[in-house]
Amino acid sequence: MKYLSFYFTFATVVTFLFSFAPHSLDTPQKFVQCLYNYPFISNSIFDVVYTQTNSSYFSILDMSIRNSRFSNLSSKPRVIVTPLDVSHIQATIMCSQRHGLQIRTRSGGHDYEGLSYVAEVPFVIIDIFNLRQITVDVENRTASVQAGATLGELYYTISQKSKTLGFPAGVCATVGTGGHFSGGGYGFLMRKYGLAADNIIDAHIIDVNGNLLDRKAMGEGLFWGIRGGGGASFGVIVAWKIKLVPVPSTVTVFNVARTLEENATEIIQKWQLVANQLDERIFIRVDVKKVNSVEHGKQIIQANFVSMFLGGVEELIPLMQKSLPELGLDRKDCTETNWIGSVVFANAVLLGSTVNEAPEVLLNRSRFLGRINKAKSDYVRKPIPIDGLQGLWSLLYEVPDGELQFAPYGGRMDEISESEISFSHRSGFIFHIHYMVIWEEEGDEVAQRYMNWIRKLYKYMEPYVSKSPRAAYLNYRDLDIGVNNNGYTSYNQASIWGLKYFGNNFRRLAEVKTKVDPRNFFRNEQSIPTLSDEENYINSNHVVSTIETK
Repeated sequence: MKYLSFYFTFATVVTFLFSFAPHSLDTPQKFVQCLYNYPFISNSIFDVVYTQTNSSYFSILDMSIRNSRFSNLSSKPRVIVTPLDVSHIQATIMCSQRHGLQIRTRSGGHDYEGLSYVAEVPFVIIDIFNLRQITVDVENRTASVQAGATLGELYYTISQKSKTLGFPAGVCATVGTGGHFSGGGYGFLMRKYGLAADNIIDAHIIDVNGNLLDRKAMGEGLFWGIRGGGGASFGVIVAWKIKLVPVPSTVTVFNVARTLEENATEIIQKWQLVANQLDERIFIRVDVKKVNSVEHGKQIIQANFVSMFLGGVEELIPLMQKSLPELGLDRKDCTETNWIGSVVFANAVLLGSTVNEAPEVLLNRSRFLGRINKAKSDYVRKPIPIDGLQGLWSLLYEVPDGELQFAPYGGRMDEISESEISFSHRSGFIFHIHYMVIWEEEGDEVAQRYMNWIRKLYKYMEPYVSKSPRAAYLNYRDLDIGVNNNGYTSYNQASIWGLKYFGNNFRRLAEVKTKVDPRNFFRNEQSIPTLSDEENYINSNHVVSTIETK
């Protein structure tokens, strides 16, 4: 990863030039002028700054809005900056502080609550889609990826350099690596190799003072925090160095559909008992939704068992017959391919496509169109009983397009300590649930109806999922579980949502935040809070021992 040749050795000069009390009523023009006057800009910044008077402003804004629920909000960024290098981000951070503007950083735009491009206060978007350089080192099994690159671009680039290396992250090709990795990042390789965040070996982040830091410079505390705790609370992540993982030349995929009439409930019940105990090379996700039945001429509930196995079909079939014979998996259900073929397959399943496409489709950043949606998440420790599953199916009949995804745990996820990185949901969980509802109609009344439905579904699931706290996944952002104040938010208040996302790691995340961003500049509705002076005093010895020595 090549950046500027300096690590802000002139930080004291910048601090002097930009020492200020913020001017909250400053116009966007004054902010823009600040950018133009900023010292040490290495490339022209004029062509990457968009105000609302710029003819390209709305096309840039809309380009990465993946949830149309936020397309027509009145609160829009005062300015959008699409940096070409680190100095543009440094200038934006410093000028935003000088002129009383908050920052939202966007890499792919898949944040379910739109926090990367929506705010209730005057704000600026740093959209890093121009920073997407990827370099693969096959010999050392590593890759350097700038945070504006998508998962699809990363996977494709790896596949062009090696047929036997891959990376464990998500299935949606248009998701940005910046947010995905920092929030955890799980996918079909999770049971074998863990999360994306488990396989990060270095990072570059720009902090509140405009300093560009690598792992050594930021320290192990902050490096721990941005692997699972989200990056937007601490600064602007610009690049990752990741560890690539070995994959066989042949892998096997399948997508087997079973309706309730074909004993889907009983198969899922057995899946709950074995999915996290299977050979760690097998990942079987269950997608459940309502579909139109051609045979019966009505809508029915269907479960799709979507899988990838790190090996050939001849080895997979006996394993499945032993552990999940109820599914009735047959050789004709399976397709042998290579790793990049399994990535294309998984992405096609996500988009509802049955076309066998070339890997180049992963490079299409605009393929995933923005849809109106709301999502939630849960973690399950004990199998959901039959009557609990049947109640779920009844709820799915109430809306046109609601879906559940059950993703199995076990394998490598059971072996990593919950404190190894800031992502805490590890052993003890048998699977994760992703709830989603999508609708086409516009209007507040329609939106409220669907929002009420998914909240009803979430309430229904309370007896069957994790408790004290009820765990949630940061990358499936859900503001229903609690939000910060616009200004100072106490640790106790933020714990309402923070413990759900981070469990026992939340306190340490707040300590890291207090150390690196004590004035809480990088904040949003669910950003990590700083600790108060009293909390800092109580925990001062703990901060030193935890952050600086771990």
